[in-house]
Amino acid sequence: MQKQGNILIVDDNEDILFALNLLLQPHVEKVKVTTQPERIEHFISTFHPDVILLDMNFNRDASSGQEGFFWLEKIKKADPDTVVIFITAYSDTDKAVRAIKAGATDFISKPWEKEKLLATVSAALELRKSKNEISSLKQQVAALESNHILPEIIGESTAMQELFGTIEKLKDTDANIFILGENGTGKDLIAHLLYANSPRAGKSFVHIDLGSIPEQLFESELFGYTKGAFTDAKKEKQGRIEMASGGTLFLDEIGNLLPAMQSKLLTVIEKKQIIRLGATTPIPINVRLICATNANIHDMVAKGEFRQDLLYRINTIELHIPPLRERGNDIVLLANHFMQHYARKYKKDIRNLSASACRKLKEYSWPGNVRELQHAMERAVILCQGYMLNADDFMLKQTSVGRLADECLNLEEVEKNTIERALGLSNGNMNQAADLLGISRFALYRKISKYEK
Repeated sequence: MQKQGNILIVDDNEDILFALNLLLQPHVEKVKVTTQPERIEHFISTFHPDVILLDMNFNRDASSGQEGFFWLEKIKKADPDTVVIFITAYSDTDKAVRAIKAGATDFISKPWEKEKLLATVSAALELRKSKNEISSLKQQVAALESNHILPEIIGESTAMQELFGTIEKLKDTDANIFILGENGTGKDLIAHLLYANSPRAGKSFVHIDLGSIPEQLFESELFGYTKGAFTDAKKEKQGRIEMASGGTLFLDEIGNLLPAMQSKLLTVIEKKQIIRLGATTPIPINVRLICATNANIHDMVAKGEFRQDLLYRINTIELHIPPLRERGNDIVLLANHFMQHYARKYKKDIRNLSASACRKLKEYSWPGNVRELQHAMERAVILCQGYMLNADDFMLKQTSVGRLADECLNLEEVEKNTIERALGLSNGNMNQAADLLGISRFALYRKISKYEK
């Protein structure tokens, strides 16, 4: 079971709490335990558990399970998306089944089997993850239905208005879309905007970061597998492409695909079917495809690094997101948006940007684009002591776009220097550096390895 999620365990037996805590700690992000069910609402508001393991009976010799039903109702009122698993004795299984009908997800019998318990918790965490994704998409669709573009997609520049106009023209189509743009320009946001404005809005939206999937896991992740397909395949698993059937499949960082994987993806697109690992029967799929990359894909085709026939299949419509340095006063609009957001978040009374700050922001070249601007605004708000952000509140090394003419334009050197700069800004934290660069940590490790050869 991959390490993920927060677990809250509620039981009046401290030995049970100790045993479950010991068992689950190596497999999940955080575990909290309590013998006091009245503290559940406190933990929901402060700890935000993804899954709650809840005992059915808290009074000694009690066996009705009514306490469990009472606290289940409280949990569902506090957070309807929390996944609840009942802990019950074998003799209580009938009550546990009734509890599932009342809103619980599953139950664990005492004494438990280790592997079965871990599998139950893993499935519960996946369910909570799915609920979170559905909730997020519903919020995005609601925002669009009320005629609001997603907050982060802000732009009055000619280039952005043309982009919005093209997206508007695509709202009634199922055409495959290819999004091109530098790291940090908001390709994922545009993909969600396309989805929410499409005939498939409200259906499945599956986002796959192809730069973060190791080659050896590519087929199992995308196509799924049958039980016994390989050593660890203890049960069948639906692939992500199959999950997207009927909806939209967003393939991010498609420029990272190796030639062998490009061939397999092309076959899926052409035949509109997948075959799970270990299976022989094809499964038909029906997806609307949105792809994105920060690479010069046409240059890659010319060099033989990317299949031309695959490119033809995925770019019925090609969208180019302009880099932030080409968006003029959009820089100030976005800066004000992020300033207001982080002023609220950190409870700062910061009201505006000074003229010198606006000038400095507009003169900077923003190699990390909108994502870098967002991080810069967050740092400035945190460090600001007054009511206005001034130029000195921004730690930007380059202060003029004009300096680009004097800089090295060798692509590999630029990439290497950008990676070094991101690592410096994040004090060596790989997660933060990858976030600044707009790539996965796996892709960052791969690029660092390339330059260390």
